[in-house]
Amino acid sequence: MKTYLRTTGWGLAALLLLAFVFHACQKDNSASLSPGPGQQRLNIYLSDDPGFFDNVFLDIRSVKVLVDTCTSTRDNDDNWGDDYHRCWWWEDRRDDKDSCQVWDSLGIRAGVYDVLSLRNGTDTILGDGIVPKGKIKKIMITLGDNNYLVKDSVTYPLKSASGQVRLVIQVRHDEWEEFSDNNFRLWLDFDVDRSIIQTRRGEFLLRPVIHVFTVKQTGSISGKVSPWQAFPVITVYNDQDTAYALPWKNGEYKLRGLKAGTYKVFVNASNGYKDTTVTGVTVSRGDNTKVEEIKLKK
Repeated sequence: MKTYLRTTGWGLAALLLLAFVFHACQKDNSASLSPGPGQQRLNIYLSDDPGFFDNVFLDIRSVKVLVDTCTSTRDNDDNWGDDYHRCWWWEDRRDDKDSCQVWDSLGIRAGVYDVLSLRNGTDTILGDGIVPKGKIKKIMITLGDNNYLVKDSVTYPLKSASGQVRLVIQVRHDEWEEFSDNNFRLWLDFDVDRSIIQTRRGEFLLRPVIHVFTVKQTGSISGKVSPWQAFPVITVYNDQDTAYALPWKNGEYKLRGLKAGTYKVFVNASNGYKDTTVTGVTVSRGDNTKVEEIKLKK
């Protein structure tokens, strides 16, 4: 039996939280923040690659970045694996304890974020601030105690897989987009489907998988699927990349952070409607590819 996202009374709470988050976006995007000599400004955005839950709430308390201020004299140690290996829960690490490694806080509006409301091209500013100039190596997100999800109208606590509350995301400095002199930005795409694990006891654990991207270095695919009663789930894939989307009720969807290449768009339909696949969808860096509306049939 195919699963689909249900609409519940929690939708109103999600909209209220999203309005709260957007207020933070407006507040933190102040044009008065300008980096001075020896400084750089960072903007970190949060978006979502969805999963089959009604809501996923994360209690975000702070955001910090690790800056290597000695980039000209240190070796490049940024050789690591894929998105599964770029995230971990914080442990005491010696390599972060020397005069060149500086942790600095970004300005945020601390609160509870419904990450499932940040899909189909929607995002929000997560952190914004001025830090010392250097190579950005890591981002640390500290979570509070109010993390939970809603599935089939039932609320479940969402626990850290390791018991820790500080999540570390490793990044390479060349992954940041410099959109003006000494002003950088980056998107964190929270992969809900792969980040939440249900145990045999029915508990839900958070083991984050986060995809890092910038708009200029990647492309996107958007379109529309109808009717809504088919509860469509979109999968965009090729040999190197896979992404998912749950369309809004009007059928519109968008997937961002895709590497340049040719993709297939697979629509998994329910409620008696037939699945369908669109092939040969080309994605280019910095561009959005719009797919002709897909009308599902029984």
